[in-house]
Amino acid sequence: MTKSAAGSLVVVGLGPGSPDQMTPEAAAAIVGSEDFFGYFPYIDRLSLRPDQRRHASDNREELARAKAALAMAAEGGKVCVVSGGDPGVFAMAAAVCEAIEDGPAEWRDIDVSVIPGVTAMLAVAARAGAPLGHDFCAISLSNNLKPWEIIEKRLVAAAEAGFVMAFYNPISKARPHQLDAAFDILRTHLPADVPVIFGRAAGRADEVIRTVALKDAAGNMADMATCVIVGSPETRIIARDGRPPLVYSPRSYRGGSA
Repeated sequence: MTKSAAGSLVVVGLGPGSPDQMTPEAAAAIVGSEDFFGYFPYIDRLSLRPDQRRHASDNREELARAKAALAMAAEGGKVCVVSGGDPGVFAMAAAVCEAIEDGPAEWRDIDVSVIPGVTAMLAVAARAGAPLGHDFCAISLSNNLKPWEIIEKRLVAAAEAGFVMAFYNPISKARPHQLDAAFDILRTHLPADVPVIFGRAAGRADEVIRTVALKDAAGNMADMATCVIVGSPETRIIARDGRPPLVYSPRSYRGGSA
């Protein structure tokens, strides 16, 4: 039986990996949905009922995934698109909006909602202390959707402006040298002792959080499951006997300079 009215599409952030870090709002949206679209590992994190259906796809198929989900919702389905972390941070919410803007007019009648989640930089920052305690920015180091030259300009601008930086997509098999290139750029604009936090799988059983000085930071300390946070000249480290250090950026500007 063909449904006569547009359905709904909810874009859900599952958080960084631990079930404890998924919001109740996200869990409720999953319970109320019928069809689920997402990257294979994110779909695998769901505990679905027999009446709920999976539509998993590969990592670089975001736009095709969004279009398929919208097409099903336009036919009356209760559709959920899942992202790790927060769906609005380098994730599926933007792909869904892009597909709606360029798609058929009926997609604009779909009831679309976005449910936020704990994104990787927030999970890593919480484990380290408060490195995002003052002004910060997030930069994807992937040049799949933008030129590397633009990434270089943004790195320099952020360093010169004194922002703490969170790096998403820091390294991959296709981009093994770009994180080292980013560190080389930053070493010409920031003090050598600026803290760099490597947060892998924050909140999961295989979590690894490591803090080193910028002068010692290297690309092989990260993989695609790692979010990298580079401090500013203002960022401090509080050493603690027998406990991990606390890394934080003071709430007020104290005049640190590169």
